[in-house]
Amino acid sequence: MISIRLAPLAGVTDWPFRQLCFEQGCDCAYTEMVSAMGYFFMPREHHATVSLLTRAPGEKKLILQIFGKEPEVMARAAKALGETGRYDGIDINMGCPVHKVAASGEGSGLMRTPDVAVEVMRQVVKASPLPVSVKMRLGWDERSINVVELARAAEDCGVSEITVHGRTRMQQYAGKADWEWIGRVKQAVKIPVIGNGDIYTADDAMKKLEMSGVDGLMIARGAMGNPWLFHQIRERLNGREAVLPTLREKIETCFRHYDLLLNWKPQEIAVKEMRKHIGWYVYGARGAAQLRDRVNQIDDPVQVRSVLEEFVEISEQRE
Repeated sequence: MISIRLAPLAGVTDWPFRQLCFEQGCDCAYTEMVSAMGYFFMPREHHATVSLLTRAPGEKKLILQIFGKEPEVMARAAKALGETGRYDGIDINMGCPVHKVAASGEGSGLMRTPDVAVEVMRQVVKASPLPVSVKMRLGWDERSINVVELARAAEDCGVSEITVHGRTRMQQYAGKADWEWIGRVKQAVKIPVIGNGDIYTADDAMKKLEMSGVDGLMIARGAMGNPWLFHQIRERLNGREAVLPTLREKIETCFRHYDLLLNWKPQEIAVKEMRKHIGWYVYGARGAAQLRDRVNQIDDPVQVRSVLEEFVEISEQRE
């Protein structure tokens, strides 16, 4: 069966959002990326550390993603975190394109130093008590695409599966993800390959699967404000039509999301974090830009709820 997964997205895929995606049929999710070095030097009670490492009761398959460039440190982190019994796997980040990460040789920066990347994979696999996967891009730039070579090396190191984002690091998120390259990786290795990039609809998912023949799909930006996408893709895979949620259904889910955050984090933090999610939930609706501007000025969650209720009622009256 095709596996449908939620990508690790910094500042997005905390446990409340993962929970909503699991409810819609997500098979597997990843934590936001965790610095292996930071894990050892950050106080254990530090809010950001606790937040990144949290796994809520009832979450389905959850894989912890770590990043770094020192093989020994990455191995130590994989061992320590894997032994907590909290996760179902360890994922090595070789795809993050953010400048401060990649420029330091971490994330997608590892693809510029394949010898280091291979040693990281080798030592993490050896140390981890859990299955190890890797998420990578096509390469640093279009002149140095080395994803097939690194995928083969990953398989030789004992990595259990590979996720490929169909862009180079220099592309960031511009242009289109190249699923033909993802398909080449699938043909080059025997371990499962998960494809990632530009999946915003069930139609996108079906086209990408046909093009690449991958074993699973990883949904990233397409899931933001749209946890229903997992259910829609599964429906299409089962030969049924994908039903889109109404605006009211979106806002009702938005309220649940808000409540989960408020019950977990201090109100001032939850309110600020929820603003971006609200923008994603209402994206494409008439008056969404004005609503976002209004919500971004409100610090009271009760008032935010009232504004969103009003927005839905006005929208329904227009129909």
